[in-house]
Amino acid sequence: MKVTETQNEGLKRAYDMIITAEELDAKVNEKLEAARADFQMKGFRKGHAPLALMKKMFGQSVLGEAMQESIDTALQEHFEKSGDRPTMQPEVKMTNDEWKEGDDVAVSVSYECLPDIPEPDFSKLKLERLVTVVDDESVNEALENLAAQSQNFEKRRKGSKAKEGDQVVIDFVGKVGGEAFEGGAGDDYPLVLGSNSFIPGFEDQLVGAKEGDTLDVNVTFPAEYGAENLAGKDAVFECTVKEVREPKPAEVNDELATKYGAEDLDGLKTQISESLAGEYKGAARMVLKRKLMDELDDLVKFDLPTSLVEVEAQSIAHQLYHDDHPEDTGHDHGDIEVTDEHRKLAERRVRLGLLLAEIGNKNNIEVNEQEIQQAMFQQASQYPGQEREFFEFIQKNEQAQQQLRAPIYEDKVVDYIIELADVSDKEVSKDDLEAAIKALDEE
Repeated sequence: MKVTETQNEGLKRAYDMIITAEELDAKVNEKLEAARADFQMKGFRKGHAPLALMKKMFGQSVLGEAMQESIDTALQEHFEKSGDRPTMQPEVKMTNDEWKEGDDVAVSVSYECLPDIPEPDFSKLKLERLVTVVDDESVNEALENLAAQSQNFEKRRKGSKAKEGDQVVIDFVGKVGGEAFEGGAGDDYPLVLGSNSFIPGFEDQLVGAKEGDTLDVNVTFPAEYGAENLAGKDAVFECTVKEVREPKPAEVNDELATKYGAEDLDGLKTQISESLAGEYKGAARMVLKRKLMDELDDLVKFDLPTSLVEVEAQSIAHQLYHDDHPEDTGHDHGDIEVTDEHRKLAERRVRLGLLLAEIGNKNNIEVNEQEIQQAMFQQASQYPGQEREFFEFIQKNEQAQQQLRAPIYEDKVVDYIIELADVSDKEVSKDDLEAAIKALDEE
């Protein structure tokens, strides 16, 4: 095989490769020879068919496979010799379009290779970790929130008008085109106004209603409503208000504690304190990680593969488009313009991604099966009743497994760097910590 370099600019490489007709013919003979051992040809004992006859019968059939294997072998030998690591699958094109059997095979190969990535002295990194202590005020605030969430409803004085946040007890019958429909009726239904648990616009029309009122509520079912026979249809609900109730927060006592799985109020306070401590620690780590990424982005510079940057920039532009247009759930929106801002963010992501991957690789950082299992359990908990289906989906989908593995791997590499860095603790208030988190979203 003859290899001629045609491009060597930055990370871009291109080569012309010639696989001689003799090399290709030898590969064909090799494949036919391997098949001959089990081949039975009329007039010959098994495994003794003449190679020339087999080549005449099957040579054309194995030629394409032999050609592909020859190219693959040539590429593998090239990468082993050059040490190049392509960022993506190399682009391989056959250049002698008039090729016929007996000719040499000429192909062009082009790719971008991964850059040499320097590993800095992480001990010289100076980072500040925010530390927030859980105080009594925060615990008491959380207790009040729990009490509000556990509110009871007490009947208002007769004649009181329902307000948003009140609970109205209603009988209702829904009709479309004057005909009642299945599932559209209920008796003694407790509906909290403002909970958005009914069709949009339904609850708004009950604000101001009083006990004993009978009224028609006019609504339109959403176009994407689950029942096709109702989707997009106008409906009238005949409602009778039987009671109007006002919310009353639960008392902060042992009874409230037992509702949340604690033995008593002191036990609930301990649970809340531990939960808040975990939240503060997680938030502080987010801030510390962002600061670390900023430091690394400034500290480590190397050439970036333009192909990776462009793919990432397109992905960012696509994601931001859908963030700005949540109503557009499809992908038939045409091309989305990639801006300089998208490319700048893409360059940061690619640089940091390559750097973290290189650090992890050099220091044998891996994600084990137990960590993947734990991540699967955490995600499965978001699909109650469908945990089994979720596990089966993950087990059969390599891409889904990679989506679970990637953030775990990144966090392990980040932890490795933080252990080596010069990290000092700074005690801050809860408000200061919240402000630091908010600042991350604004950057």
